[in-house]
Amino acid sequence: MSGQAIILFAHGARDPEWAAPFTAIQARLQAARPDVLVLVAFQDFMTPSLATAVANAVAQGAARAVVVPLFFGQGSHVKRDLPLFLDAERRRHPQLQLRALPAIGDAPEILQAIADWILCAAED
Repeated sequence: MSGQAIILFAHGARDPEWAAPFTAIQARLQAARPDVLVLVAFQDFMTPSLATAVANAVAQGAARAVVVPLFFGQGSHVKRDLPLFLDAERRRHPQLQLRALPAIGDAPEILQAIADWILCAAED
């Protein structure tokens, strides 16, 4: 492992099938970058939590971790909860370089890919 981790951060749900797209993204990333530890974490209802994922990354030798919020909007989890969490984890793991990317809904490339897919799928 390169000492790097990617933590995919999603909301979570009571239905375990809800997590399937996130674990599929995890598998694709891990296959593309076998040298990088790729983990999934959840805010609510599911495990592992973000704190557990960070602890697992550190335990597996990560010196750097990037949290990728798989949220379409800038709700309270991304605007308020995530920054507080990152501050707490930086204090808990001072040896870890920890940062977060913007929510995927803020990425023009993601929005364009969704629009393109809709245009293709909706054609008669």
